[in-house]
Amino acid sequence: MKITDMKLYFMPHRFLLLKIETDSGICGWGEPLVEGRAATLEAAVKEWKDYFVGKDPLQIEEHWQTMYRCAFYRGGPVMMSTIAGIDQALWDIKGHFYNMPVYEMLGGKVKKCVKVYRSIHGDTPQEVAADAKKAVAEGYTVIKTSPTDPTHYVDTLKSVEKLVEKVGAIREAIGNEVDMAIDFHGRIHKPMAKVLTRELDQFRPLFIEEPVLPTNMEALREVAKYTSSPIAIGERMYNRWEYKTLFEQGYADIIQPDLSHAGGISEVRRIAAMAEAYDMAVAPHCPLDAIAFSSCIQLDAATPNVILQEQSIDIHDAGDDNPRMNFLKNKEVFNFNCGFVQIPEGPGLGVEVDEDFVKEQDKNRHNWKNPMWRTYDGTPIEW
Repeated sequence: MKITDMKLYFMPHRFLLLKIETDSGICGWGEPLVEGRAATLEAAVKEWKDYFVGKDPLQIEEHWQTMYRCAFYRGGPVMMSTIAGIDQALWDIKGHFYNMPVYEMLGGKVKKCVKVYRSIHGDTPQEVAADAKKAVAEGYTVIKTSPTDPTHYVDTLKSVEKLVEKVGAIREAIGNEVDMAIDFHGRIHKPMAKVLTRELDQFRPLFIEEPVLPTNMEALREVAKYTSSPIAIGERMYNRWEYKTLFEQGYADIIQPDLSHAGGISEVRRIAAMAEAYDMAVAPHCPLDAIAFSSCIQLDAATPNVILQEQSIDIHDAGDDNPRMNFLKNKEVFNFNCGFVQIPEGPGLGVEVDEDFVKEQDKNRHNWKNPMWRTYDGTPIEW
């Protein structure tokens, strides 16, 4: 079996899908993406086409090592996301070749199902509380909120009180029977991270996510003094070498590698094994499309220290207008129930893509870019 082609498709509202074809008729799908840089990733994947055409797709580790080590400039979001999407598609092909789910090739299931959560949204305390109640009604037992506005290195008491009011409204709405994680999204700098984690500790968050950027991970040890909650980080860390210092210094409790950014199934499997050796939990990052989500579930099923899976599939809204699901032939593949998702049993990633539908979506190529935030004095700030 040899690879014959690599095709890329833009999907609304910000996604990119990869199809790898073979001369046997077996194909595999992946999701290589840096959000807001879909055209960049399209070009980066195409640069590997000359290498892959004519190669055996089953030699996944050979190809992974070649893509990583034979590039003089390596690592970073673009390079590792390119590897990630290709890696996902190769695992999908291999699963179809051997007629088994990816998790079986990773050693088999260690869990019957995977606990999932969804993020809640709203600009006011009333709006986020209402969405939190909706999530609970949908069956979720864990929700996550990103309640911070643009925040300066040292910000005002008013901004602190606004954040406390919003998070307090969520806790009041859901009670203590539902867990709530708080995502700072890397928007906070060390001086304010200490203040905010201390103020929000009263709401007993399940974990605090990205209180500072991973480039400032040394600050996590100081921030941890102000909260009793575990600290999570890792969606903007791209390979095992970037995680080394985090593991060795004990800066965090939960890691959140993204299978579309951190080298795919192959690399996140290794990162999770390293985390297990340091007694750390894994909660993969995945605000992406169905291909990335299914890649996560396959890994989660075979990984003992995975505790939780992010998702934005929003299965309760699934239908003909759900952009995360409407390109699948087997929309029923993600069976959500009581805050858990069942593990797909089909070959490869377990999803069946309607390529005709994907081709139609690709005709309206998006150009999504993330918002650009500024503080009250006009300073550019993290979104």
